[in-house]
Amino acid sequence: MWFWERDSVEYEVFKKYERALVSLGVNFSLEEVQNALEGCTYGLEDAFRSTIDYVLWLQKHEKKYFPNAILTSALQEQWKPKAWRDEYLELPNLESPGQKWWNAAAKMWGYDVRNRLVADVFYDEGTEFIKFTNGKEITVDTAWRWEWERLLKYASS
Repeated sequence: MWFWERDSVEYEVFKKYERALVSLGVNFSLEEVQNALEGCTYGLEDAFRSTIDYVLWLQKHEKKYFPNAILTSALQEQWKPKAWRDEYLELPNLESPGQKWWNAAAKMWGYDVRNRLVADVFYDEGTEFIKFTNGKEITVDTAWRWEWERLLKYASS
């Protein structure tokens, strides 16, 4: 995020869990979420894991949940995860549209082409974007609507 340096440990931890948290409904552009993130001086990864763990439990038990409030509480109260498993990050329901696109691009274009053309898949103000190595950007939603051949030309030119 904008209050962490891109080469910081906090930014790396954030990027590791960002997609899963967004897919659960966390909105990182909300002021209260940003304030809680800024105020979290340690225990960031535990808070992220606790939020994911708890929301998955609530979903399993068909309970109503408010992901922004859960993350804010986890950050402020320094929650520790109860039953965290690394496999959670690979659950299909925790993949963002951008992660699904990333995986589909490898199937359509092959890993080498995808890795050569795609610089990053990232969020900005709640919208997911694809940044290509040629400097062009496109929203993930638009990328899904375009044909793969058209997208390949856009990413290559």
